Amino acid sequence: MAQTRSPELDPGRDYPLATRRPELLRTPTGKRLDELTMDAVLAGEVAPEDLRIAPETLRLQAQIAERVGRPQLAQNFRRAAELTALPDELVLSIYNSLRPRASTKEQLTEIADRLDNEFSATLCANLVREAADVYERRDILAS
Repeated sequence: MAQTRSPELDPGRDYPLATRRPELLRTPTGKRLDELTMDAVLAGEVAPEDLRIAPETLRLQAQIAERVGRPQLAQNFRRAAELTALPDELVLSIYNSLRPRASTKEQLTEIADRLDNEFSATLCANLVREAADVYERRDILAS
């Protein structure tokens, strides 16, 4: 799937996106925000998938965060964009696996490899690997 280039955003002019740049925002199925109305819901034209955030919206939010000097928040948005490709059950499983003493280093490494290889979720994979290293140093891995 080809990725379109994000527009250059000016936080002072463009934020909040839903109010000031709604033309940039689409649902994962491609619907515009103005298509998400109660009438559309009642007519059966809005599916649950239409109410999820699209990865491009999260990338735009990352751009805004970066431009206002919040690089960690920007990285969180970029990781969240990657997570949109994962099934909900897998996201919850990974979340539970990242609890202290819930996983071995090998298990966390397997999760990271899966994120990389199956989902191209490199930023998330790197975070899981970093967590595994930190948990090892702090002795909070599962036995």
